[in-house]
Amino acid sequence: MLNRVAVLSDIHGVLPALEAVLAEPDVRAAERIVLTGDIAAGPQPTEVLDLLMSLGDRVGWIAGNADRELLEHRRQTPASAPTPDPLTPWAADRLRPDHLDLLASLPRTLTLPVRGLGTVLFCHATPRDDEEVVLVDSRLERWQEVFTGLDDDIRTVVCGHTHMPFVRLAHGRLVVNPGSVGMPYGRPGAHWALLGPGTDLRHTPYDLEAAVRRLTRTSTYPDAAAWADYYLHARATDADALAAFGPRDGRTNTP
Repeated sequence: MLNRVAVLSDIHGVLPALEAVLAEPDVRAAERIVLTGDIAAGPQPTEVLDLLMSLGDRVGWIAGNADRELLEHRRQTPASAPTPDPLTPWAADRLRPDHLDLLASLPRTLTLPVRGLGTVLFCHATPRDDEEVVLVDSRLERWQEVFTGLDDDIRTVVCGHTHMPFVRLAHGRLVVNPGSVGMPYGRPGAHWALLGPGTDLRHTPYDLEAAVRRLTRTSTYPDAAAWADYYLHARATDADALAAFGPRDGRTNTP
């Protein structure tokens, strides 16, 4: 049984944000760090992966849709669809063979026993799919749908993908979304969560202007300056994100 687990989601290749979270005392003290996907697809993909790999077995890794897309691009998986995001092929082309092997080995879900929360299932988007959308205000029927097939002893589900932190109950299960470390919507800074014995949504401020300058100087991504300015400053509001994601949770099909 683990006493403390730090959950980091949607880092998206932003090294200054990751460094700020890893420097937090509660992250340093946590018994495990769980990454709930979308780790490297961003302006500093190799730097982020190398730092996380250096932490060893203390880190539990889960693949997100963006991680899968990086791998598909490099390995030219026949079933993969072209991505509209120009950063994906750029980031994929910078990964070393050991990075690709790591991404290929990542599971879609991870379960861990956490004190006070029982058996916790960690995933990227939903337990069954790495791109499905569920939101803080998704209807209960939607949550019942995405929980289909889960063991009854899983009473806590931790997911990412939508870059907005929340905690809610759905059909007796506690759902935790830690928000995004590197690409937050609604509020700048790095968002993460601490589990055990309860749930604690955390926010780590860091020097955004210095981070934008650093990414602009060190990343060879052609649009690094504009990308960093937009995402690190969270210029997409939570209202913008909810409006964009809302139709994808099926709510437009309801009367």
